[in-house]
Amino acid sequence: MAKIILDRVSVDFPIYNTTGRSLKIQLMQAATGGRMNAGARGSVVVQALRGVSMEVKEGDRVALVGPNGAGKSTLLRVINGVYEPTGGRIAVKGKVTSLVEISLGMDSEATGIENIYLRGALLGFNRRWLSSKISDIVDFAGLGEFIRMPLRTYSTGMQMRLAFSISTLQQPEILVMDEWLTVGDADFKETAQQRLNEIVQKSSILVIATHSPELVAKVCNRTIHLDRGTLICI
Repeated sequence: MAKIILDRVSVDFPIYNTTGRSLKIQLMQAATGGRMNAGARGSVVVQALRGVSMEVKEGDRVALVGPNGAGKSTLLRVINGVYEPTGGRIAVKGKVTSLVEISLGMDSEATGIENIYLRGALLGFNRRWLSSKISDIVDFAGLGEFIRMPLRTYSTGMQMRLAFSISTLQQPEILVMDEWLTVGDADFKETAQQRLNEIVQKSSILVIATHSPELVAKVCNRTIHLDRGTLICI
């Protein structure tokens, strides 16, 4: 069974080439989310998450809410394994798929075919399995012969259609999203939403960062409120 457990998880980002003078820290605290303190040797440390503990079980649809800079995106990246906690521990049971930054790893000078393999490798897809899915990706994205052209020749909508088609190719157990994903041009949006709805419904766990009360009410059964890296309430 899919499960996520965070036990007093903290994530700190040291900022180098700046001093730890109290006035500078106070000014930076006022201008950013998270909390900032002086680190060793006078460096500045951004505390993106501070002692966050929670348990997410199979069947949960969790909304991460809070103001900008609350730590929502950082928490998603911790769950997805992009960031290692600097304090505490996290245990994740189940394959995690991220629909955050769906174009990450794609190369504008590479062809569409080459980008399928680049993005697929980043997502951990087996190359032989991915090769068998090329025609499905091309058909879903509606790219035709453009798939053999460099990505820089694509419109923004075409690039997003390709990225979405690759990123949603495999059904995840645990799905993490930064807001509800809307991609592509008008003709593609309905098709993309149908696939996204199916993936969300079939996933064992959904964790989504959002500012939309309507989305929370429609999709989620739990809400986790963060503020400046601290868990306020569940």
